[in-house]
Amino acid sequence: MNPFELVPIVTSAIRRYNDGDIQAANEPRNPLPMAKRPSVYPFTAIVGQDRMKTALILNAIDMRIGGVLIRGERGTGKSTAARALAALLPEIDVVIESPFNDDPNNPSTWSDEVRERTERGEQLTTGKRRTPFIDLPVSATEDRVVGTLDIEKAIQRGERHFDPGVLANANRGILYIDEVNLLDDHVVDLLLDSAAMGVNVVEREGISFAHPARFILVGSMNPEEGDLRPQLLDRFALSVEVRGIHDAGERMAIVERHIAYETDSEAFRQAWQPEEQKLAERITRARELVDDVRYTRGDLLAIAHMTSSLHIDGHRADMVILKTARANAAYHERDRVTKEDILLAMELAIPHRLKRGPFADAQMSMSSLENQYDQAQSEWGEGEDTEPSAEGEEQAVKKKLPQ
Repeated sequence: MNPFELVPIVTSAIRRYNDGDIQAANEPRNPLPMAKRPSVYPFTAIVGQDRMKTALILNAIDMRIGGVLIRGERGTGKSTAARALAALLPEIDVVIESPFNDDPNNPSTWSDEVRERTERGEQLTTGKRRTPFIDLPVSATEDRVVGTLDIEKAIQRGERHFDPGVLANANRGILYIDEVNLLDDHVVDLLLDSAAMGVNVVEREGISFAHPARFILVGSMNPEEGDLRPQLLDRFALSVEVRGIHDAGERMAIVERHIAYETDSEAFRQAWQPEEQKLAERITRARELVDDVRYTRGDLLAIAHMTSSLHIDGHRADMVILKTARANAAYHERDRVTKEDILLAMELAIPHRLKRGPFADAQMSMSSLENQYDQAQSEWGEGEDTEPSAEGEEQAVKKKLPQ
C-alpha cells in the first residue's frame, strides 16, 4: 500500500477517538490475563534416582549437613528434583519486615537489621512464607551473591543501608546452582563459606552488616563439561551420581508421567498430593527427632576407622557422615544410629573425596565398607558407649585406628 493512502485512515481514526471514544479510552481496561505459573513437578512422582532423592531429603531434615552435589548427564531430573523438594517443604515462620527470612523464634540468628529494630523498641510482625527456592545464574557476581552496602548513604547521611543479595533471599530455603562447575571459583568459595558458617558478613570501608544465611545448597553439573577443584568438591557434604534409567518399564513410566503432567499439571499434582503430604509430614517429624538421635563412641570410632583407611583428607567427612547418619535414623523414626545409617552416609559422603590419579593408592570399593565397619566394631565393641579414662583416651583411639 502507498504510504499516502494511509493518511485518510489514520485521520479518520483520530477523529473517531476525539468525537466519541475519549470516555472509553479513559475507562479502566481489563488487564491482560496473567499466565498461570505451572505447578512444580511432584517430588514423589520422580521415577528412580533413589540416591539423589535420599540425599536431598536428608539435607531437608538437617540443613547442617552441608548440601549435595548432583553429578550426571543431561535430562536425568537434577533440577526437577531440587525444585520439587522446595515445593514439598512446609512454610516457615518469618519476620515480615525482614528481607532475610529471619526466624522470630530464634533471636540468636537474627540479622543486624531486625536486632536493631528490636533494640529501638519497634514491634515486629510475624507471618509465614513458603520455603524459598533460589536459582543462582552461572553469571552471578560477588555483589549479586553477598549483597552490597551503600557507602554513599553511610558517608553523607550516616545511615547503614544494605541491599540484600542471593544469600539473603535463600536463607532457610534452597539455593540451587545449575552447572556449578562453570561458576567462578571465587563465587563458589563464598557460597560454601556461608553455607558452612550459616551467616553472611559484608564489610566495606569499615562498615559491616551481618545476616543469617542457612540454606540447603544444591549444585548440579555434567562432568563432561569439566569438574570442580578437589578443594571445592570436599566442601559439598554429599555427592551423588545420576545416570539415565535403562529399565524399559521405568523409562515408560517417566514418559507417561511427563505426558500427564504437561497435559494438566494441576490435576497431576492433585493426584500425587497424598504421597506428597505423607513425605512432607515424615520430613517434619524427622526434623523434630534428629537432635535426639543417639550415637555411641563405637559409632564414632567406626566412622574414623573407615575415613582413615580411605586416607580422606581433613575431618569434614567424619562430621558429615555422623550428621547424615543421624538424619537418616530420624527419617526412619529411630532414636539411635545403626550400622545401616552409617554405611548409607558413607556412600553419600565419601566417593567425591576419594583421591584419584596414578599416585593414589588409597582407593577402596564401597562394597568393602561393611567389612571395615564390622572390623572397627569388633575392635571397639559393638554398641559400646563407655568412655575411656581421660589419661588413656587418646592412646586408646590411636591404638585402634589403622596406621
